[in-house]
Amino acid sequence: MEKIGVGIIGASPLNPGWAVVAHIPALQALPQYEIRAVSTNHRYSADAAGKAFGVTSYDNAEDLIHDPSVDLVVVAVRVTAHHALVSDVLRARKMVFAEWPLGVDLTEALDLRAKAHEAGVRTIVGLQARFSPQIQHARRLIAEGYIGDVLSTSLIGSAGSWGGMTRRSSSYIFDESNGATPLSVSVLHALDTLNFILGDFVTLTAASGLRTRQVRIVEDNSMISATTPDQVAVCGELESGAIASIFYRGGQSRGSNFYWEINGSEGDLAFESSLGNLQVADVRLRGGRGASTQVEDLLVADT
Repeated sequence: MEKIGVGIIGASPLNPGWAVVAHIPALQALPQYEIRAVSTNHRYSADAAGKAFGVTSYDNAEDLIHDPSVDLVVVAVRVTAHHALVSDVLRARKMVFAEWPLGVDLTEALDLRAKAHEAGVRTIVGLQARFSPQIQHARRLIAEGYIGDVLSTSLIGSAGSWGGMTRRSSSYIFDESNGATPLSVSVLHALDTLNFILGDFVTLTAASGLRTRQVRIVEDNSMISATTPDQVAVCGELESGAIASIFYRGGQSRGSNFYWEINGSEGDLAFESSLGNLQVADVRLRGGRGASTQVEDLLVADT
């Protein structure tokens, strides 16, 4: 089997992000892929990455993109850099995995979609929650009629970040113009999953609010002003006629951080997790139908 050579932009072990904690372990476990290069923004971090992962390392993305051994480029950096980097990869006619959000706004995302179509290469965007075994199983159950006709669904979650305090390295998320918000991250990861299971919206309304206006930097107790709305509500009618409601709050709750119900004419499904971000959550799936008066844990097949 000819392996797909992967290059990862943003793979510094000195400041581990998604590339280090998620992409690299997964790629190392898959026989059809081989990590061949990594890049960071500095020579010292590039050297550390090369040593840590045993591959060629670059202190800039351009050299990685044009490395002839790299077939697929993973862009795992702050969203503000996505548009320029993904554009460069597409210009080089190489496959690309872009972390979510794809761009800082819809304009950037649509431009990248057009460039991808023109390049004619395979592309991936990191909306991975739909591949959770529990999500796949729930979708199958609904398709098989486990809960009958879907009547409604309600989801409430905590975005985790965007609370009253943050590390300085993450403080950029409190500036809405940087594109990493509870709406663009937590809500849209959840909405992608909801639409995967239940179908798309035909009508939709939404509201958001900036309620946490001052945020404390934990390293030195200094304060910064926030412009990112930290409370988001979305509701509407789905293609099936079912009514959907989603609410996300910034920070963590002392109560439940993730609870999602799908209610049908013959039964109910419920998802729970201690983490509010569905794309990284270990989800508990329960269900009940017919004469049952409560939901119970559902066994998810190994397949």
